[in-house]
Amino acid sequence: MNDHSVLKNQPETTDQPPAPSAESRAAAPPHLAPPPKIHHDAFTWELPAEEITLRIRWFGLCVGYVLVNFVGNDATIQVPQLNWILTLGAIYALADTWFSFRGKVFLGEWPLTISVMEALFIGLLCHYDTGLNSPFRFYYLLSLIVCSIRHSPLIAYVTLALHLLSYTTLLFPLQNAPPDWLTQILLMVVWMGWVAWASIAFSSLVKRTSLELSVANEQLKQNQELLEDRIARRTSDLQESQALLIQQEKHAAFGLLAAGIAHEVGNPLAGISSLVQLLNRHNNDEYTNKRLDEVDAQLRRIQRILRELIDFSRPATTERNRCYINEVITESLNIAKYYKRKKGKKIITRFAENLPPVQLVRDQLVQVFLNLILNAMDATEEGQSIEITTEARDGQILISVHDNGEGIKEVDKEKLFRPYFTTKSKGTGLGLFVCRNILEHSNTGTIRIDDTVSEGAKFVVALYCEEVKDLGEIPPGPAQEMKFVTT
Repeated sequence: MNDHSVLKNQPETTDQPPAPSAESRAAAPPHLAPPPKIHHDAFTWELPAEEITLRIRWFGLCVGYVLVNFVGNDATIQVPQLNWILTLGAIYALADTWFSFRGKVFLGEWPLTISVMEALFIGLLCHYDTGLNSPFRFYYLLSLIVCSIRHSPLIAYVTLALHLLSYTTLLFPLQNAPPDWLTQILLMVVWMGWVAWASIAFSSLVKRTSLELSVANEQLKQNQELLEDRIARRTSDLQESQALLIQQEKHAAFGLLAAGIAHEVGNPLAGISSLVQLLNRHNNDEYTNKRLDEVDAQLRRIQRILRELIDFSRPATTERNRCYINEVITESLNIAKYYKRKKGKKIITRFAENLPPVQLVRDQLVQVFLNLILNAMDATEEGQSIEITTEARDGQILISVHDNGEGIKEVDKEKLFRPYFTTKSKGTGLGLFVCRNILEHSNTGTIRIDDTVSEGAKFVVALYCEEVKDLGEIPPGPAQEMKFVTT
């Protein structure tokens, strides 16, 4: 029987607030969370108490055998009967011990049954010994101590009454009562009453202390879990900040390098271009003029590449400007066209028509779409295609980048946006992580992977735009293959 006497003895109130729901407990701050509810079950109270009970019982049986067979010299002692009674007690103690080894309490659900049996057992020992003066009368005190430890005060006081009844019935079989019988009975009443009261008080103190320690231990565990969770979150934040810092340092180094290259290459190109223009002024044959025109066209192409490189590497700004999403994606594609893995792949666009200009940070969106396009190029082989779609729906502009490559494994999908996670052999694992941080930290939008596609991988960027809330749905436009001027 589980003991909740300490909790039951506390005053109950009828105007207690209802228990908080699971959602409110989860949302409550740690310092406002309700204290944990602790129960003294068989593993927190009864089994330790049972160990004490077993030791007292075996101690009493061993002392009883010694008293009966080696110490007692009174002719009135009935040794065979006493040995039989002690043997029955030993059988009960063996059963109790076996249950204890199995993690159970023998007759634990019926404590009064145990009290009746013990009162009868001790009364028979005293009867077949020397009656009121039998040393076995002190077993009543041991029984009260054990009952007070294991059970509630009510059970202990009922056991006290049973033991007093058992002891007083020893007067009836006696033909010649001892002259001091009243004194002995009153003395035992005082002893048993005092032992019961003291044992109950001590047991209540121990149970209350155990409860408080259990609550404190549970709160300590919760604080430890909270601390571990905070450390994990701080570690994750630190890793993310470190990843962003690395990416920013790379961009800064790339910008310096691009500016230096543009400057060093731009001067010779300007000189070559001037020489070609001078040669064109001479009277040349048709073949020479044609070749010079080709050289001039290639020089303009190199200059255009340098301008695009300088534009991309210029210091990024966080200022919001009105821009067209389709033009931002086209700018990202113009940068990605120089990627070596673009060769042999189709870029298909389905841009929604009549999308209004929106107030966004242009440079950040160029970075987001460029990362998605480069990832799609890495995921596809020659002959495969990449489709980029824009549309407006539910007050948002949706941009999807869908490639028909190998796709992403289910086990990897939940790790995609973590820093340093990559499925590429030479990837850094920062592309998608940077995309998510740019969109979420600037409160621009969200990015997710579409689980409904059956072939390849599809990433969807949703941008929060006030400009399209009242326009309704704007579907994607017709499919067009993107053409680039490259050699």
